Amino acid sequence: MKEIRRFPNPIIDVNNRQYWDLFFLYQQVIESLKEIRQQAQPVTSLGIDTWGVDYVCFAKDGEPLRMPYSYRDARTTGAPERFFDKMAKKDLYQKTGIQIMNFNTIFQLDTQQEDKNGINSITDKILFMPDALTYMLTGKMATEYTIASTSQLINPYSRELDPVLLEAIGLTPDHFAPVVFSGEEIGNISESVQHLTGLEKLSVIAVAGHDTASAVLAVPAVDENFAYLSSGTWSLMGIESEQPVINEETYALNFTNEGGADGSIRLLKNICGMWLIERCKKEWDQDQPLTFEEIVSAAEESKPFQCFINPDASCFANPTSMIGAIQDYCRKTNQNIPITAGEIARTIYESLAFRYKQVLGDLQKLASFPIKTLHIIGGGSKNQMLNAFTANAIGIPVVAGPSEATAMGNLLLQARAAGVVQNKEEMRRIVRNSSELDTFEPVSREEWEKHYQQYLSVFLDE
Repeated sequence: MKEIRRFPNPIIDVNNRQYWDLFFLYQQVIESLKEIRQQAQPVTSLGIDTWGVDYVCFAKDGEPLRMPYSYRDARTTGAPERFFDKMAKKDLYQKTGIQIMNFNTIFQLDTQQEDKNGINSITDKILFMPDALTYMLTGKMATEYTIASTSQLINPYSRELDPVLLEAIGLTPDHFAPVVFSGEEIGNISESVQHLTGLEKLSVIAVAGHDTASAVLAVPAVDENFAYLSSGTWSLMGIESEQPVINEETYALNFTNEGGADGSIRLLKNICGMWLIERCKKEWDQDQPLTFEEIVSAAEESKPFQCFINPDASCFANPTSMIGAIQDYCRKTNQNIPITAGEIARTIYESLAFRYKQVLGDLQKLASFPIKTLHIIGGGSKNQMLNAFTANAIGIPVVAGPSEATAMGNLLLQARAAGVVQNKEEMRRIVRNSSELDTFEPVSREEWEKHYQQYLSVFLDE
């Protein structure tokens, strides 16, 4: 693999509303394609994946009606509880198997209806983020299954949009493009994109549009006895299942059933991940810029097991000051208050390791097979200290890498569409043979178990 271009994806704050800049993202894709053309790289196809749940509304003339809201926007605070007046929480979960989170697409769209948003009456089609960008490149509209499965609008058995749920939020199936599956060709880039980039007849493939689905496809596992942790801004921990797992236990534990690239189900839980560090780093950088490597080094030099947080507590969703929110949490739970960057980072990393232990314990109860290995993929897999902490906390080996699992999964699905590879087993063998993987064995088990009990004693389940 060769990295051609990398670009930021900032949240834009306008009048206290949080948006994504759709046209900026489109322009960055165009610039990337121009650079590929300038390097005379032979190109067969293109595939786009993004984060889940967010969407773009389009008018009948095909024009986007507004910049898409970010799931970080506060407008959906309390949205699930409002929706439960229309449909019981348990009924919604049984219909979809999706974890209840306030920013799920169903709650975003319901809020849009309740707010009498000005675009409601003129919205013709709703496309999820990767589908919107694919449409802008091709002029063809489609709803890719894995990204749609994050919305809490898909029936996990039929793999179609649920008309009852759509009716509950004032929509119909006609508001969405037809559902397509990973590996299907959407079309070629439009004449406009050909003119802008200098590329001709480039095929655009519906890969696993949800970035986690692409990443999980690239887990370098040798058998099925594993769990995965896709580690980035979010940490997503789960297992693969041939069928949806929707029962009293998964409902109580708030586990989600999202679509996999190969038609499987990703039974997983969303955990707040590097978001905590990213937000703290922004504050530290105002005084003295720190690299992520320097943050890890400072954490390594700090005293262990001084205080803990629940990374998924609501106070960490989008606070004005992440450092202040962490300190307030420790103050509220009568713990030592971390002050330095190293102390705060160590608190985050140890707490994440213990949170992973919590969720893995639940997965071990739900899995029909023994979980013998945890595969950590994504950018967070490069954090060797957190990987070691995680192995110590969970008590089984951790295999870290590849860090670019999402890009690998995306590319391998394009390769399957081109007939170069045939199945998931072959794809994972290719990933194993193409990646440098690090294995972390658990040590100091008694000490970590002792402090896990301390973590549980200050765990505020919010």
